[in-house]
Amino acid sequence: MSIEKSRREFIAAGLLTTMAAVACNSKKTPFTPEEDVQPSGEKVKLLSVDGEIIEVDKAFLKPVPHMPSVSNEEIRKGIPGKKFAMVIDLSRCKNLKKCQSACNHMHHVHSEQNWIKVYQMQDAEMTAPYFQPTTCMHCDEPPCVKVCPVDATFKRQDGIVLIDSDRCIGCRFCMAACPYSTRVFNWEEPELTADVAAQTYSAETSVPQKRGTVGKCDFCPDMTRMGMLPHCVSACPNGVFFFGDINEDSVTNGSETFRFSDLVKDKSGYRLMEDLGTKPSVYYLPPVNRNFKFEEGLKNDEPAAKKA
Repeated sequence: MSIEKSRREFIAAGLLTTMAAVACNSKKTPFTPEEDVQPSGEKVKLLSVDGEIIEVDKAFLKPVPHMPSVSNEEIRKGIPGKKFAMVIDLSRCKNLKKCQSACNHMHHVHSEQNWIKVYQMQDAEMTAPYFQPTTCMHCDEPPCVKVCPVDATFKRQDGIVLIDSDRCIGCRFCMAACPYSTRVFNWEEPELTADVAAQTYSAETSVPQKRGTVGKCDFCPDMTRMGMLPHCVSACPNGVFFFGDINEDSVTNGSETFRFSDLVKDKSGYRLMEDLGTKPSVYYLPPVNRNFKFEEGLKNDEPAAKKA
């Protein structure tokens, strides 16, 4: 039951629809076209209220409107009943860095301040190299929170660790405390458009960033609040990132959905620096039976002129 619920929340990322609570049989769906809507001919696959895959004309879908602004109290509390986690399958990573560019674009982060880093890793001299996307670990025992003198870094009840740039004084204690080196400091004024710069800052969107403050991966809580996936998950064409709710025991990359417990157990999932006791919310699946050769990923680090 938890798997089906998760599918209903995450499938069709940007095309969530309002489903009427009506009785449906196998020949009827809740997507009844309005009289003034003409079919577009473009079909979209969704789950019906009965949990069956159905095809619906795109013209009949009603996008979810923008959610109302969330109070600072709600932002710091988090989404009740949730415990978010991410699983990164290293066997699928080709070093495309689509996760990185999507994160930078949606959070208006300069390319030199990447919140997601993709490292070339090799565990020992005779072992095979691989690529490791690295995000904030959103630890259950976050050392960054413990050292912040102004409560700018905080952990929510849903497991997400955020930074309130309105409180941040730029002391960088959190950066020194983080064993994963996933935080960056905004030394310069962020490159923002006038529209973005005029926005009211929100710790849930991390926009707009401010000079003299610390930034990092935030698990895109504004997206999860709408039942959608973080931008890195949606942008990855190889399904490297899985995101979901441990309480529901479900994670998805948008096209595949698994029980979280089965996935990490059956594929020997692990967490980085487990011995530190930080209890990260990011799990890795080892790079076995890889989809791509390591050498193919190296090409994505070559300068554009050399590729040409």
